[in-house]
Amino acid sequence: MICVSITPEHRTLARVDLLNAAREADLVELCADRLSTSADLSRLLGDVGKPVIVSCRRAQDGGAWSGSEEERCGVLRKATFSGAAYVEIEPDVAHEVPRAGSAKRIISFTSLEKPLSDVPARIDQAVGLDADVVKFAWPTPTLDAAWPLLAAVSRKCALPVVGLGLGAAGRTCSLLSLKYGSPWVYAALEKGMETHDGQATVSELDQLYAWRDITASTRFVGIAGFGESRLTTARLFNAGFRELDLNTRCVPLEIGELSKLRRMLEFLQINALLTSRHLGEHLLPLAQHAEDAARVGTNCDLLLKKSNGWNAFNLIWRGVIRILEKTLRRQSSDGVALNRREILVLGSGRLARTMQHGIRQIKGTAALACSQDGNEEVRFCQECGAESDPASHVRELAEQMQARYVPFGKLSGQCPDVVIVADPALELGYGEHELNPAWLRSSMTIVDVTRFPEESDLLREARERGCTVVRSSYIFAQLLAEHFKAVTGEDLPTSVFYEALGLQ
Repeated sequence: MICVSITPEHRTLARVDLLNAAREADLVELCADRLSTSADLSRLLGDVGKPVIVSCRRAQDGGAWSGSEEERCGVLRKATFSGAAYVEIEPDVAHEVPRAGSAKRIISFTSLEKPLSDVPARIDQAVGLDADVVKFAWPTPTLDAAWPLLAAVSRKCALPVVGLGLGAAGRTCSLLSLKYGSPWVYAALEKGMETHDGQATVSELDQLYAWRDITASTRFVGIAGFGESRLTTARLFNAGFRELDLNTRCVPLEIGELSKLRRMLEFLQINALLTSRHLGEHLLPLAQHAEDAARVGTNCDLLLKKSNGWNAFNLIWRGVIRILEKTLRRQSSDGVALNRREILVLGSGRLARTMQHGIRQIKGTAALACSQDGNEEVRFCQECGAESDPASHVRELAEQMQARYVPFGKLSGQCPDVVIVADPALELGYGEHELNPAWLRSSMTIVDVTRFPEESDLLREARERGCTVVRSSYIFAQLLAEHFKAVTGEDLPTSVFYEALGLQ
């Protein structure tokens, strides 16, 4: 079930919010800590149409109650015979709010600072306090902090356990708690009405994750990183899963300590993990095996659990190569394939190495150039520790990758057919280490792999100068398609692919 929490400040608004929440939820929580003690709970709760939880939290428990403790307990006692289905009570005042009427008792343990310890003992304590349900709430900035909360929900106990994760990993707690049989999870009625940062709205759980179809057999695919595009990735993957009738969902993961991650993923039965390039290097050691592209680029964007353990993949080069080939076929009638074109890769870090690896896979060759201060990584001499000469580093890398080295200061003499921008720090300008906009020519095809799905200033400038520009959304959609195929063995449905491109 989904419980929508409302925190009204006035009795009139409380009634409206209760009725609005009841239309969207299976269960409604009325947080009464902002209401006057004179509020008529029987009238508020009448004809709501859904079971209601009444809570009245102190500041130390994340609420806004400003009255006396005696008055607060009076509100909770009143709720027990005013038509509430549940009354939430803290263990230290449980004796002040005895069982009355038909209301069931939720004994709630809350910590705003850190995860609570000794969870089994607290469950036993709740049993002794005549609880019907036990609830735990604490900060969950990462999966590490959410881990004991998920373990409590999934453990067979004397009482049903509800977990509320406060923070970035709270959404993860909610989705996985549904799989593991939590009586309900919490959601906000709409944006701006969240009871804590990171809380999902009921429409997000419904439309984005199709939570009503989550069962004990649902498989989850983790998504780590991606920034603002993570929700888009989850939405599109979940749409693809639904269209193919796969009982699978994407779930966001806030990665903490790598040493614990493998064990947690195994417990949660997550066998696939999508990751952004910003986290790929950090997560690479999780894998026991890595494909060539992941090793060459010292980065990964997909981790799959197979019979031989975790395997790391770096699929971005496949997506970029395929989109470039499609673009060249569409834009040119000369029939010259990509591997016969003159290609220049701008960059010398992980992305550049990955792109050079991809070009070699199609038996193409490329030139390599990078601004001195545009490197993704600072290189140091292994013997003395001094910073290496950037130009020497780029020249050495070009030799290793069987590419032609082009000094950045001599780019003006180059006119490649295809330019792959793989340096996140590269900027347009007229300085020594900036890319002169006048170098961009209409004969060039430009792709920027550093910021997708957003477009960079460089791409916008290239378009204005008549270059053929590969839209960043195309790269994003193709990478999603590569990931989807690797995870499911199925092609990303065409309608979902076009949605990723913003075409529907």
